[in-house]
Amino acid sequence: MADLGIDAVAWSRRYHKPWREVDAAVKSELQARDVKVASHPGHTLVEPWEVTNRNGKPYQVFTPFSKAARAQVRDDAPLPVPQLRGAGVDDIPNHAGAVGFARQPMSEPADPHWAGGLRETWVPGEDGARARLESFLEGIAGYESGRDQPAEEATSRLSPHLRFGEVSPRQVWAAVGELLATNQAPAGDGQKFLTELLWRDFAWHRLYYLPELHAVNVRRQFDSFAWASAEEEPELIAAWKAGTTGIGLVDAGMRELWQTGYMHNRVRMVVGSFLTKNLGLHWRAGEAWFWDTLVDADPASNPFGWQWIAGCGDDAAPYFRIFNPVTQAERFDPHGEYVGRWAPEDLTPLGPEPIVDLQKSRKAALAAYSDIKAGANKAAVPARQAGLPDDI
Repeated sequence: MADLGIDAVAWSRRYHKPWREVDAAVKSELQARDVKVASHPGHTLVEPWEVTNRNGKPYQVFTPFSKAARAQVRDDAPLPVPQLRGAGVDDIPNHAGAVGFARQPMSEPADPHWAGGLRETWVPGEDGARARLESFLEGIAGYESGRDQPAEEATSRLSPHLRFGEVSPRQVWAAVGELLATNQAPAGDGQKFLTELLWRDFAWHRLYYLPELHAVNVRRQFDSFAWASAEEEPELIAAWKAGTTGIGLVDAGMRELWQTGYMHNRVRMVVGSFLTKNLGLHWRAGEAWFWDTLVDADPASNPFGWQWIAGCGDDAAPYFRIFNPVTQAERFDPHGEYVGRWAPEDLTPLGPEPIVDLQKSRKAALAAYSDIKAGANKAAVPARQAGLPDDI
């Protein structure tokens, strides 16, 4: 490192155990080469060990966590983006996308080009993140009421940029806070968005204490729950992934995901509930697919969200909360704009038949979940066995 004129290295702290171990090893190696090393906060609004309850334990419920964390978020503006300096910086091998490095031109994709929709949808990098943030700030009015409408462009769509560190949560928090302080944004819209940033922090704080969040039920009584694996039900998982379930809102969400690498948050809850509670498939199958296809999937929010919707995680949705995709569509996509955009055939009489009956599978799921809630160790009746209604 000395031959490049570099005598100090700094980075934003990481909180997932495997990453922490890598960072510790890098730090040790650099120090052995007489390079000064410093890690700093930045990936979260508040450090995980700084937000604890009266007993010094981490919060497991969002509402008290959010109140405690909000009180600790720094009000001062974040520092400007650092630039690399020092002799020999221009000789460092190029890594496209890194701050201070030249970018290599993107080569034209070979056919078949599966990522075409991603290219059309996203502008990766810090410039794309900055433009996305500015666009959201200009249109933040109406966020609170519009954020649940999947056909609308009301959400920030900053999650991929946050996931890859192209913008920091403190940058976003400070920008929205400035609008609120100067009365340039409605209080309800701005505060609701800040709460969503705290949800992201909550997921990362939980991952810090639960490094196996992607594989192990937070509520261990669900270890005996009779979810089916993807290997046991290949046709069901294939229909869900492809968006050919015959359920309009589910199909639209899964096709949006495959085409763009993104899915509206309201629809994520619907497709997650459908997979785990109507089809009776294990949440890990959904988590793995989202990890492979979402541009904003990260080690915290992805498994945290899946465990929340499956009912086995922290501050989880009540076991009796089963999102009915038909009523959800009627409420949040009343004119069929979203479904019509991604799965138009599901709006016609010639659309595919549903692969499961929603009402019968809901009853089967409720029975299985109530057994778990009561502490019973009975074998749950998988929702996939509920069958189709007689009139389909």
